[in-house]
Amino acid sequence: MPKPLVYFLCTGNSCRSQMAEGFARQLAGDRWEVASAGIEPSVVHPRAIAVMAEVGIDISRHASKAIDPDRLAHAALVVTLCGDAEERCPLTPPHVRRVHWPLPDPAKASGSEAEVYGAFRAVRDEIGQRVQDLLAP
Repeated sequence: MPKPLVYFLCTGNSCRSQMAEGFARQLAGDRWEVASAGIEPSVVHPRAIAVMAEVGIDISRHASKAIDPDRLAHAALVVTLCGDAEERCPLTPPHVRRVHWPLPDPAKASGSEAEVYGAFRAVRDEIGQRVQDLLAP
């Protein structure tokens, strides 16, 4: 029997959805298939890679991807991590559970380097806790 798919979606698939994918891959074990994608894929943000490395999760080989309609239709769970993705995400079949996490975009943080990294860490930690709660057996 195939594993259920959890699909994390954001606008650019560069920060929040990539961090969620990284946490979920670590926490899900063999229970879930894990993927992420974006409405307008770009590149994985270097600061997202850096702050995930701080907690022992390597997302440096991840790539930003566009939403795959087939994966979307066959997902067990779709998690949108920004308002844009929630509003613009294509329709899903009724069996697909959808969850929305309205998290700020750390790539839009301003201030000193320490303040910007602080924003990335705060979002990372929030995502980590939410993924842990979501995938708890």
